[in-house]
Amino acid sequence: MKNIQDVRILSIEPLISPSEMERELPLSDEAAERITEYRHTVNSIIRGDDSRLLAVIGPCSIHDTEAALDYARKLRELADSVSDVFFIVMRTYFEKPRTALGWKGLITDPDMDESCDIGKGLMIARRLLLDITAIGLPVGCEVLDPIVPQYTDELMSWSAIGARTTESQTHRSLASGLSVAVGFKNSTSGDLSAAVNAAKAASKPASFIGVERNGKLAVFRSAGNEATHLILRGGDTGPNYYEDDVEEASLMMEKAGLIPSIIIDCSHQNSHKDYTRQKRVLRSVIDQVRWGERNIRGFMLESNLNEGSQKIPAELKDLRYGVSVTDGCIGWDETERIVLNAAALIREARMSGGKVDIL
Repeated sequence: MKNIQDVRILSIEPLISPSEMERELPLSDEAAERITEYRHTVNSIIRGDDSRLLAVIGPCSIHDTEAALDYARKLRELADSVSDVFFIVMRTYFEKPRTALGWKGLITDPDMDESCDIGKGLMIARRLLLDITAIGLPVGCEVLDPIVPQYTDELMSWSAIGARTTESQTHRSLASGLSVAVGFKNSTSGDLSAAVNAAKAASKPASFIGVERNGKLAVFRSAGNEATHLILRGGDTGPNYYEDDVEEASLMMEKAGLIPSIIIDCSHQNSHKDYTRQKRVLRSVIDQVRWGERNIRGFMLESNLNEGSQKIPAELKDLRYGVSVTDGCIGWDETERIVLNAAALIREARMSGGKVDIL
């Protein structure tokens, strides 16, 4: 009989199961308790029960675990100093959706040479999440591949669905069963309806095909995710972090039967893809919050040890330490400065009952 299956598949390679990886890189009881507390705090902020802002801060993507841990240690100190007004989650993105071609992230291509040793990438990612948790920071990841969460779900405290996958039924169903709060980004065009519909869909029960931790296929039936929210990241028509944009997003969520809960991404089209403009976006966000906007529940910053970005060189030894290989990021000094200033403005507004002159 003529073979008509997998005609374009070059090879099929076995992959370690999630349960096998968990045995090799286990989560301690202490870390599990810590993550449970992190998730409770994140969910409380998303629901509006905790008045602090969720601050998702970190590299656009992680390619160097040593640099990521150096960054995490600095971020932990900053998190402690602003914990009264911000709850900081480290942005730990291992998967990068591409419009066309490009490096697809540490999980897919850990050696950055198109060898795509995914098993190695999963192991590196899980180990790093464990290490960052041990430092004392919650972690947040973008969920792209629907199988990857079986390797990382227990370690996350927050997650996002990107602009290119928000309309995906697979990701909406997956989000309904994730163990953490999920933010849906508006589409790259700037349209909000897809993200609102996604948040609503993910808040309801769903049934979908997935992989159990032992590696077997199964049908998963979820209860629905009560901590879905929007992430405004701008679009082709321009930024969408202004007061009118937040009001429009809030009204759309209310009409969909959702609690208005919005995070502002200070990067991407909101900063016109210029990482140096993120501080402008953050300042607007903070001004809105201290003047009484309660539906903004947090913000995102793309930040690294050193500012800017770099192309992946032919020789990896030529990579500049602590510099993004995807979108440009602000450096650590700038990160610390604007976050501390933002925290000071929030504290000042609280002391004055919210009536503080805009500087």
